[in-house]
Amino acid sequence: MSLHDRVTGLVELTRPVNAVVAGVLTFIGAFVAVGGEVTTVTGGVTSPAVRTVAAALTTILAAGAGNVINDYFDRDIDRINAPDRPIPRGAVSARGALVFSVVLFALAAAFALVLPALAIGIAVFNLLALVAYTEWFKGTPGLGNLLVAYLGGSTFLFGGAAVGNAAAAATLCALAALSTVSREVIKDVEDIAGDREEGLRTLPIAVGERRALVLASCALVVAVLASPVPYLRETFGIAYLVAVIPADVLMLYAAYEGFTDPTASQNHLKYGMFLAAAAFIVGRVAVLTG
Repeated sequence: MSLHDRVTGLVELTRPVNAVVAGVLTFIGAFVAVGGEVTTVTGGVTSPAVRTVAAALTTILAAGAGNVINDYFDRDIDRINAPDRPIPRGAVSARGALVFSVVLFALAAAFALVLPALAIGIAVFNLLALVAYTEWFKGTPGLGNLLVAYLGGSTFLFGGAAVGNAAAAATLCALAALSTVSREVIKDVEDIAGDREEGLRTLPIAVGERRALVLASCALVVAVLASPVPYLRETFGIAYLVAVIPADVLMLYAAYEGFTDPTASQNHLKYGMFLAAAAFIVGRVAVLTG
């Protein structure tokens, strides 16, 4: 393999689009929590604007590192489920991936040092949760999905904590976690062949594909039913309700689609979550400018 192939493989391991999206979600959490007033939040030695950027970079690097370490532990499974991933195809060695993940985690820790204590606590807890997931809980029916769902939703919570107002982002954290657990279960259905070959007991293997999809759909329905809560709490205005409708419709369709095409379903669910994140921004901007 050439140097270009190795570098490309390392970047691919981080799943850069997903990592950047996680950083954007952290930014949204901070934006919602601080309300656009970057000079009024107390605590820490840096301004909320600096902390917001540091939190977003911390999330991007930590998410990338997490994706790399996940591929490191999944290298045998990926030879069945995803043989074109960098480690199975030989672009990156397992040892190289492990070292790369440590470097990314170290860089994430460096950026986190400017954040308030609560944000640092969330970052440390998330790191431990990620290690626990990859080492012990990934093949545990339901628990692994719930842990990943928390990690996804906590990007909003982390952003809020970075500017000293985690409570303001708590509802967004819960909504994102519900959507993420649904997507994770659907993805487990998609990967059931390789997971069964490796002896993992994911939720679809433990309870059956259809029951797992029903549970995923229920979580998504709860998320959609709860989506007006930020409006009812007056965090967002009416513009949010209008903006979140397309996201709700797409996610409900993805839940239905999961029973026939899990691959398309989890992709559509991801797009629905992006639309929901955009609705958060629209809703907050409308409040600030209204």
